[in-house]
Amino acid sequence: MNAYNSIANTLKLPTGVFIDGSFRSAVNGGTFETKNPYSGEVIATLPACDQADVDVAVASAKAAFESGVWSDLHPSARKAVLARLADLIMENREELAVMEALDAGKPVTDCLEIDVPETAKCIRWHGEVQDKLYDQIAPTSPDAVALIVREPVGVVAAVLPWNFPLMMMAWKIGPALATGNSVVVKPAEDTSLTSLRLAELAVEAGVPPGVLNVVTGMGPDVGEPLGRHMDVDALTFTGSTATGRRFLEYAAQSNMKEVCLEMGGKSAAVVLSDAKDIERIAGIQANAIFWNMGENCTANSRIIAHKDVYDDLVAAMAAQIADWKLGDQLDPETRNGPLVSETHYAKVAGLVETGKAQGARVVAGGSGAGGLMFQPTIFAEVTADMDIFQKEIFGPVVGVTRAESDEEAIALANATEYGLAATLYTSDISKAHRYARKLKAGTVGVNTYSEGEISTPFGGFKASGFGGRDNGIHAHEQYTELKTIWIDLTA
Repeated sequence: MNAYNSIANTLKLPTGVFIDGSFRSAVNGGTFETKNPYSGEVIATLPACDQADVDVAVASAKAAFESGVWSDLHPSARKAVLARLADLIMENREELAVMEALDAGKPVTDCLEIDVPETAKCIRWHGEVQDKLYDQIAPTSPDAVALIVREPVGVVAAVLPWNFPLMMMAWKIGPALATGNSVVVKPAEDTSLTSLRLAELAVEAGVPPGVLNVVTGMGPDVGEPLGRHMDVDALTFTGSTATGRRFLEYAAQSNMKEVCLEMGGKSAAVVLSDAKDIERIAGIQANAIFWNMGENCTANSRIIAHKDVYDDLVAAMAAQIADWKLGDQLDPETRNGPLVSETHYAKVAGLVETGKAQGARVVAGGSGAGGLMFQPTIFAEVTADMDIFQKEIFGPVVGVTRAESDEEAIALANATEYGLAATLYTSDISKAHRYARKLKAGTVGVNTYSEGEISTPFGGFKASGFGGRDNGIHAHEQYTELKTIWIDLTA
């Protein structure tokens, strides 16, 4: 037994929803189980909430917002509280990392070295930037003053995915809280534990009760009521494109709430004819698809390689995964743990079988590895008409497609309904600039796989994004309303 198993055995896991500063049961008394996807063991029983709980949480958030206890604070005061929350996250980083790993199947080393520190960094950054953003004065005649100001929108609903529970919560609540809003979070039912713990730490840091609430349960029972709620002023969602479309419908059918969507992806890595150091590229691309079990919306699940480098790249990719260790997510040596659930495993396995049936050639992997673990899988000879080229697999599966020219490679990269991210490899600076602009994606990494960082806006084109961006000061815009105040100086 390692140290992380010992921590897991002593964790105090949440068992209630977090509303108005404290834990409570669901109004209807219902519950659901959350399981360790590696062992299948039940690790916690959580409230299965519905409309009644959503109403209570939204009412609490609205009352807190209208009281001004948070929304009227000086930005520097909110900054100090969020900085304290970031400190508490780091003080409790091992607990949070183990909890996240247990719940989601994520390797504990990744949680400890990436997810938890990035969560703290995100919340601190947004708090820090808020008291450095200025409103504007428009040019007018001398007999008037026109102020252009941003005000918090009110109650924000944040509906989270299951692949990065802590980080995605931070991406939502960081800018929403920094700008003075109250928030109701709906975590994914598969991964709710760390969201509840983070809300508890927020109150300890000084976030007033009611300002940050977490309601657990199924999508139709909690997510849809939030989307339709007349007192939710804005909704931010990360998840599938199909669900994102429904949130747009809910907004149209209710109060026309602002909606920001970060949705699916089928990101391409384009390797041009002049790309150098294929071994290095293969190493980057192995991480870009197999990290976090491929459960990442920007994962480069398509590699489109010029015919001159194609064979070398396929061989180099296969070599990369020879020592990729699969196993218990609490083992610090594990690179990939289990997929998050039986349902998701079945989806990944089904698409892999479809790839085989449609004529793609398995170079490595191609099957399960026991339990909910799936081997890192490489397909070659993938064509644009295949399901594994077009559909988001969201697992450790990459397809490599041959392009006859650099121009065809770019066209193939864009031949998808998605446009979240892309990667471009070239040794020609002119091609780097020219083709990066031609790739239809919200983020393009050149000679590296990248999602940018906290200071750069994150979101997608086409069916990958709508209504705003996560990260950067641009994220603050979607949680505020723009107001013009015109003052007549002659009155």
